[in-house]
Amino acid sequence: MPFTYSAEYRSMVLEQARAGTKASALAEHLEVSEATIHRWIAQDKIDRGERPGNTTSDNAELRAAKRRIAELESELAATKRASELFAEDRVVRPKDLYPIVAQLAVEGHSSKGVCRLLRIASSGYFVWRTKPPTAGQIRRAWLTDLIVQIWNESRQTYGARRVRAELLDAHDQNVNLKMVRSIMREQGIAGLPARRRYKRSDSNRYTSTDFVNRSFDHDGPNQLWMTDITEHPTSEGRVFCCAVIDAWSRRVVGWSVDRRATSAMVNAALGMAVEQRGQGVLIHTDHGPQFTSWTFSQAVRASGLVQSIGTVGDAYDNAVVESFWGSMQIELLNREKWATRLELSLAMIDWIEGFYNQRRRHSSLGNISPVEFERRQRHLTAA
Repeated sequence: MPFTYSAEYRSMVLEQARAGTKASALAEHLEVSEATIHRWIAQDKIDRGERPGNTTSDNAELRAAKRRIAELESELAATKRASELFAEDRVVRPKDLYPIVAQLAVEGHSSKGVCRLLRIASSGYFVWRTKPPTAGQIRRAWLTDLIVQIWNESRQTYGARRVRAELLDAHDQNVNLKMVRSIMREQGIAGLPARRRYKRSDSNRYTSTDFVNRSFDHDGPNQLWMTDITEHPTSEGRVFCCAVIDAWSRRVVGWSVDRRATSAMVNAALGMAVEQRGQGVLIHTDHGPQFTSWTFSQAVRASGLVQSIGTVGDAYDNAVVESFWGSMQIELLNREKWATRLELSLAMIDWIEGFYNQRRRHSSLGNISPVEFERRQRHLTAA
């Protein structure tokens, strides 16, 4: 920072210069730069009217005007930026003003100037800035990182309820649902939307072979299996997937993927379920041609199962599988465009076996995965 000489000292030097002392001698004797003394002498001649130019008072006024212009420009920029921050959250609570001041200070604005604009005491802001974080703030920051981690591990599909269940079950953290929602809202993350509900058509007709009648709750494995087919497009063409789900645990016990929806595909899914689970009791389907074919009926009888067929054109009669397809559609299929059949087929298999069965929390199971639900039930039975 340059050294500033007092007005009295400057006047003393100028008096000696007017008396005839050379600037070089004054510089050597007073240890002041010779160029500085020459500048003082030149300005003194302007102030006395001996030379044209801006006087000292004019320069002072000009500097004051420039400072004021800079202050006004800074205040205008701070006002515009503060208006943008207020627009992000239209109702700004008093305790939210200090973070706004801090953010503007980081962006280069004067902290005191911003406090003056927002009509808050700068002393209170500096106390807030130096105050150590509370235990609640530290816990919230830690929970924020953990919630974002859980959301990413869920393939960015979990909503607040499933995140809260993961916090309690996997991390032993009992967190209020409102806090989970608040943190997720702050971080701009959210679960994928629930599948759309369809109105039931009055034109549905019932069949005499519907042994389920929308009663999907059972107290043990392999009492009721439900199956259906879905499809999704790729750049190469459509991919079809058939799944067999155990209504007790909502676990996919059999699946098959093919480029065509054939009886062979549904037979393969049924065969996988029988191989994995052994003897079943009842398998429920819709009126699709693959499930009413002679080959599928023969496979059902050979497996010792009884086939149940729901209402024509009524998704509610096979609601468990329809809900499963809805989750797959939202959490996997609709999230990107698929280039090849192989790419989509592998993604479907990975979602079923690597995520849905093993890790995805199911609301009807108490927010645990199907595999974990079956494991806990086995332990209860053994106990």
